[in-house]
Amino acid sequence: MKPVIVIVGRPNVGKSTLFNRLTRSRLALVADAPGLTRDRQYGDGRVGDRPYLVVDTGGVADRLAGALGDDMTKQTQQAIAEADAVLFVVDGASGLVASERELSAQLRRSGKPIYVAVNKVEGREPETAIAEFHALGLGAPSAISARHGDGVAGLMERVLVGLPVVDESGPPADVPKVAIVGRPNVGKSTLVNALLGEERVIVYDEGGTTRDAIHVPFERNAQQYVLIDTAGVRRRTKVSETIEKFSVVKTLQAIDESDVCILVIDAHAGVGDQDVALAGHILEQGRALVLAINKWDLLDVAQRAWVRREVNRKLPFADYVRVHEISAKRGSGLAPLFDSIREAYAAACVAMSTARLNRILGAAVQATPPPMLRGRRIRPKYAHQGGRRPPTIIVHGNLVDELSDAYRRYLANAFRRAFGLVGTPVRIECRAEDNPYRPKRAVRRATRRPARARSRVKQRV
Repeated sequence: MKPVIVIVGRPNVGKSTLFNRLTRSRLALVADAPGLTRDRQYGDGRVGDRPYLVVDTGGVADRLAGALGDDMTKQTQQAIAEADAVLFVVDGASGLVASERELSAQLRRSGKPIYVAVNKVEGREPETAIAEFHALGLGAPSAISARHGDGVAGLMERVLVGLPVVDESGPPADVPKVAIVGRPNVGKSTLVNALLGEERVIVYDEGGTTRDAIHVPFERNAQQYVLIDTAGVRRRTKVSETIEKFSVVKTLQAIDESDVCILVIDAHAGVGDQDVALAGHILEQGRALVLAINKWDLLDVAQRAWVRREVNRKLPFADYVRVHEISAKRGSGLAPLFDSIREAYAAACVAMSTARLNRILGAAVQATPPPMLRGRRIRPKYAHQGGRRPPTIIVHGNLVDELSDAYRRYLANAFRRAFGLVGTPVRIECRAEDNPYRPKRAVRRATRRPARARSRVKQRV
């Protein structure tokens, strides 16, 4: 296992900036506002040939009051318990504060190796910047600039010296990434915790609690996965906070990064326009999709029938997607949900033989030929697979680039039925054959014109 390095500290001292620097990514949101990170964020880092897992945490609350601040502190404490080493980030610009003395005492009691990183020391002498932080009694502090990268490599070399060397053969080639998406407050984080069997992300009875897209690796039935819990996607007119705008972008990026998306729909609210738009976006991006109707246990018989009708009426374009009626809070319906995740991922990665594709294409064209185009017949001739995730089929023939969207959907459904593909879109790319005579005529004209021009010049001379 890779060593786990956890980043802790007060809000707004640069923990997420350091996380992004260590993982060479932008997984964590960064803004000039305290309390932005609320859940644990996981990422992979490496120094030379030494890999490690780095965890970003919410700030240990000193200015965030209420139940949410308490939950963030609990998340940080749980992350420290999982750590092999802890990076205690402090703000060199604002200096040592009382809450950091209290936190240093808690960190000493954890028994974990602690390394103090004095951030935001740009333009100052390192020895001067770190002088007052010796009082924490956690060893010699390191002066760094997470934003510019100054001192970060040296800090990580120092941290890794005290950790065991891991013989890493590398992560599995195909680890499905499963993004859990939906509108705010439909139960996405509750579903993540139910799937993991622990409170990995904060659940709060208020829309918009999750702001980052949280990556959580785990294993189930000998299969490794990465779960991505995302912020809820609201209507654009309701997205006012700058931070919340960043969160919507993170959700869309999580969809792009994922292999399978679980679209969580609130059974009480029914299928809204935003759910329909989000499902369409997921399929347009070529991601496999599973629908989870949450809070099903709270509906009576008539309400359940209404929700089923709404799904069929508003999502006809996703009729090949599995629909599950679940209760994330009670943990019911989760086993079949995972079966559909595996099925959708397998369908997205399917390998199709060219011979079988051509038999299916021939049968589909014979059953329903393409319509005439300006008096000419469109003739699809042969097909082969052009890619996976999603399955992409390339169709060659005369005028096939003029095929309508409706006929392409017809071909996609024919291939989907023949291969038993569930949950994944199928893309049809058409490549028309060129007229073999047209290029030659163009070349003749191009070669004759210069000859005529040269003869006119000779006559004038």
